[in-house]
Amino acid sequence: MTEPTMISNGVATTAATFDVIDPATGEVFAQAPDADRRHLDAAMEAAAEAYRHWRLDESERRRSLLVAAETIEAETDRLARLITLEQGRPLRDARAEVGWAVGWLRYYAGLELRREIVQDDESGFAEVVRRPGGVVAAIAPWNLPLILAVWKFAPALLAGNTVVLKPSPFTPLATLALGELLRDVFPPGVLNIVTGRDPLGAWMTEHPTPWKISFTGSVATGKKVAAAAARDLKHVTLELGGNDPALVLDDADPGRIAADLFTGAFMNSGQNCMVIKRVYVPERQHAALVEALAERANAARVGSGLDDDVDLGPISTRPQFDRVSELVADALAHGAVAAAGGRALDRPGYFFAPTILTGVSDGTRIVDEEQFGPALPVITYRDLDEVVKRVNDGPYGLTASVWSGDPARAAAVAATARTA
Repeated sequence: MTEPTMISNGVATTAATFDVIDPATGEVFAQAPDADRRHLDAAMEAAAEAYRHWRLDESERRRSLLVAAETIEAETDRLARLITLEQGRPLRDARAEVGWAVGWLRYYAGLELRREIVQDDESGFAEVVRRPGGVVAAIAPWNLPLILAVWKFAPALLAGNTVVLKPSPFTPLATLALGELLRDVFPPGVLNIVTGRDPLGAWMTEHPTPWKISFTGSVATGKKVAAAAARDLKHVTLELGGNDPALVLDDADPGRIAADLFTGAFMNSGQNCMVIKRVYVPERQHAALVEALAERANAARVGSGLDDDVDLGPISTRPQFDRVSELVADALAHGAVAAAGGRALDRPGYFFAPTILTGVSDGTRIVDEEQFGPALPVITYRDLDEVVKRVNDGPYGLTASVWSGDPARAAAVAATARTA
């Protein structure tokens, strides 16, 4: 690979480097720039300077986003391969992620910035007109590195803000490549990409220049971001962890829903924010559903995302691999049964067998905590009202799903689920 660079003020900047690990081998395969405070200050200064002009021309902002979409689309294969190498997901899914990024850039390029009329009568006229605020500091995670970066910077740029973007140190390469591709699409300083290990993220949230912080990651880190931003009243958007339940009702057919439940839990090896992380099923349907889910888990092909016909890649990072291994081992030690999987695979890299756990209940760590990996607990219940209370009794929000043969009944139960 060429010498890694960061993009600030439209200029490539070199820095000390850190290692990037291929999760399919557990070995170092590249380096990325390890920014210090000087690099961050330069990026913030460039973004603040660019904001003075970028905010003025909405038509130019829309045109630039469309050109960005075309530029990225033309480099789909290159970007997808980098995603697979650093994050692990199968190459076809990485290509799909690039496609989503392209689609969202086009969406925001055409999004209407509506004015809100709150009063129009004989006594007066009042209209809300939203204006850009300045520099946005955006911190993206490792599980969907490209699309989550685009979700942060595209709407911010459309609105007239400028951005300093930091990808996860586990997955910096596709985002750096994105910055190289877009260097000549946006004016200098409009989109700046800095990479590095801790404490770069903390420096960003404490920096005096940004007016807004956008962060996606863990609840624990999100609390630190909110506290740091509060010191000078920065605006904050946090998208944090979840422990997303799937509630199966007694009129659902386990054989019909198993495939969708499995996909909903194991896409990206269970490493999506809104995948199913626990399933609640009536006692009389439990055995049939577990059998159907286990059949799919045992049939799933696990391997390097660069290999053909792979269903699931590795867990993306060593810390997450260790966490999933710990949670599954804890469940088994407390009486759970692995209907499928239940162990790491004996090969290099961070591979864990797709796991279906039964014999678990609320109070088991893998039920109460977010595992963010390829392990799914299936929990029984008897009373619907009681299980809804159990589903809602926890610190997490995000999403929930209800599975039923009756859409109206499912919607009514879903309305009682806590997702925020």
